[in-house]
Amino acid sequence: MVTLEITDVHAMEILDSRGNPTVEVSVTVQSGKSGKVCEGRAAVPSGASTGKFEAVELRDCADRYYGLGTQKAVGNVNQKIRAALLGKDAAKQMEIDRIMLELDGTDNKGNLGANAILGTSMAVAKAAAAAFEMPLYRYLGGTYAHELPVPMMNILNGGKHAENTVDFQEFMIMPVSAATFCEGLRMCAEVYHNLKQILAKKGLSTGVGDEGGFAPNLRDARDVLDQIMEAVRAAGYKPGEDFSFALDVASSELYDETDGMYHFPGETRAREQQNVAGTSNAIAEGAYEAGVTQNEVTDTKEVIRDAAEMVSYYEQLLADYPICSIEDGLAEDDWEGWKMMTERLGSKVQLVGDDLFVTNPKRLEAGIKLSVANAILVKVNQIGTVSEAMAAIEMAQKAGYKTVISHRSGETEDTFIADLAVAVNAGQIKTGAPCRSERVAKYNQLLRIEESLGRAATFSAKK
Repeated sequence: MVTLEITDVHAMEILDSRGNPTVEVSVTVQSGKSGKVCEGRAAVPSGASTGKFEAVELRDCADRYYGLGTQKAVGNVNQKIRAALLGKDAAKQMEIDRIMLELDGTDNKGNLGANAILGTSMAVAKAAAAAFEMPLYRYLGGTYAHELPVPMMNILNGGKHAENTVDFQEFMIMPVSAATFCEGLRMCAEVYHNLKQILAKKGLSTGVGDEGGFAPNLRDARDVLDQIMEAVRAAGYKPGEDFSFALDVASSELYDETDGMYHFPGETRAREQQNVAGTSNAIAEGAYEAGVTQNEVTDTKEVIRDAAEMVSYYEQLLADYPICSIEDGLAEDDWEGWKMMTERLGSKVQLVGDDLFVTNPKRLEAGIKLSVANAILVKVNQIGTVSEAMAAIEMAQKAGYKTVISHRSGETEDTFIADLAVAVNAGQIKTGAPCRSERVAKYNQLLRIEESLGRAATFSAKK
C-alpha cells in the first residue's frame, strides 16, 4: 500500500465567473514510497438559484464584496481543516471527508462552510490522482470509467440567470444523433451560432446570461422553443431526430408559499407589453372611441398556475416539441405535486430533481421510496464533499435513476465535474453554452478525456 501524506493545506480567496469571491484550496502530498511531492488545486463554484436544503456556503457578511467575501471559509481551511488533515493519507478520500464532517459537526456544514470543506475535498482527490500519475477520472472511477456524457447545452437563459422576461431558467439542446462526444459538441455549437444569427435578425438581444446562453425578451416557453427549433433547422439538423430539448424550470423560484401557486412575472410582463403595443396601434387607427385610456384596454391579469396546471402545461409542451428532460418542474417542497407529475409524465420524459434532492442521499432516498422523479442532478457543492456526491450518484444508479452532473451559474475554470461525469459514467452533463471560458473549459476537458480513452470511450445519446 502506498500512503500519500498530506503535508500542506492552503486556501485563498479568488473570483468566480460572476466576479464574486469564492474559495480555492491547494493540497500538497508526499508519497511514502517514492518521496514524490504533488499538489492538487480546486476551486469551488457558487449557485444563483439555490435550493433551501443545500449545504451552507459560508460568506463573511461584511462590507467588502457586498458581504459576499469568503475570508471566514478561507480561514477555516488554513487553520482548523489544515490542522486536522496534516499527516493524514490523501488516498483515503472517504476518511478525509469524514474527518472534515466531524470537525464541522453540523448537518448542513454551516460551521466550517461547505465551500471550505468542498474545496479541500476536491483538492485532496486531485493531489492523490497526481501522485498516482493517473488522470482524475481514472483515479475516481477506476478502470471501468469510459462513458462520455451527453451535453445538455444551455443556449438560452432566463429566470435568475438573466434579466429578461423568460421565466424558465434554462433551455437546453441535446445532440441525440451524435456518435461521439466530439461530434455532439460540434453540433451543439453550430446550433448555438445559428440561434445568435436568428435572434440578431429579429432585433432581439444576443447578450448572454450567467451560463452563456442568450438572454432576449421572449413571451413564454413556447416562444423560446420556437426560436430553438428554427436554429436547429438552420444548422441543417432535424428537431426530434438530431436534437432533443431539455428544460430547467427552476420552479422553486416561481413558487409562492403564501398561496401555493406558481407565478410567472416574465410572462405576465411580456403579455402586458404585447397588449400595450397592440392597443397603441389600435388607438392610432381609431379602433377605440375617444376617451378610452390605454390602461383600461391593456389591463392584463397576472399569469399564475397551480401544480396540476403546471403539469398540464408540460404535457402540452411535450406534445408540440421534442423535449426529453424537465428539471425542477415543481417546487422543492411540493412532494405531492412531484408524485402527481411523476405518475403523469414519468414514462414520457426524464424528470430531474435538483432543488428537490440537492445531491443529498437522505432526500434522494425519500424520493426513491415515494417514486418521485426519475433522475437526479448532481452538484458537488450542494452536498459539500466528493464522497457524499459519489454516494448520491451510486444510490441513484442502483435505483434506476438517471444522473446528470452539473455546474453552477457562478463557475470557475476548474474542470473537476468533467472528470467526475466520466468517472461515474453519469451519461449526461450540464455545463453551459460554448462561449464563456469557465463553461468551455469543461467541454475541452471532456474532449481531452475522449481522446485519451481512445477506442475505450463510449457515447450514447439515445437512451
